[in-house]
Amino acid sequence: MVYLSRIYTKTGDRGETGLGDGSRVPKDHPRVTAYGGVDELNSVLGLLTSHHADAPESDLIRGIQNDLFDVGADLCVPQAEDEPAGAKLRVRPEQSARLETAIDRLNAGLSPLRSFVLPGGSQAAAWCHLARTVCRRAERDVVTLSHQEPVNAEVVVYLNRLSDLLFVLARVYNNNGHDDVLWQPGQSQQLPEPEA
Repeated sequence: MVYLSRIYTKTGDRGETGLGDGSRVPKDHPRVTAYGGVDELNSVLGLLTSHHADAPESDLIRGIQNDLFDVGADLCVPQAEDEPAGAKLRVRPEQSARLETAIDRLNAGLSPLRSFVLPGGSQAAAWCHLARTVCRRAERDVVTLSHQEPVNAEVVVYLNRLSDLLFVLARVYNNNGHDDVLWQPGQSQQLPEPEA
């Protein structure tokens, strides 16, 4: 169990923060950016559940929020090349597999897609689309970090799968896809008829 006795420490007042291994880095370090994006994503999901507490799959979303703390913990502790398996909390393949199972289950009841889906529809769907885009950004930030330092590859897999699940869940919240707002290519390019 985590115990927090003080909320402010003043140790970050000069633009640095501590990582889970005790090392200190600038607050704009790619590692901090990566787990900060995951924290933002978790907050968006919190808004979704607070605004739509009775929405379907709220238990699934709460489980994802817990997973995202695992993702943040994983990213907060740099991975040593010789780290023994199980020595640190790391995202595991079964967490992504659970998302895949949910995607398959939810997608089975959706109407077929005939075009790309515009973000929106119901409020719950719109929150899911916002969460999806924040998830994609967090995933990009993790990939950027992975070009500079070792990163658990399962973190990228999890975030990639989660963005897919959030897309599917948005369609669920749009009456199983029947109320999706579809992209109409070139719709605004149609010129009005000339006046006589």
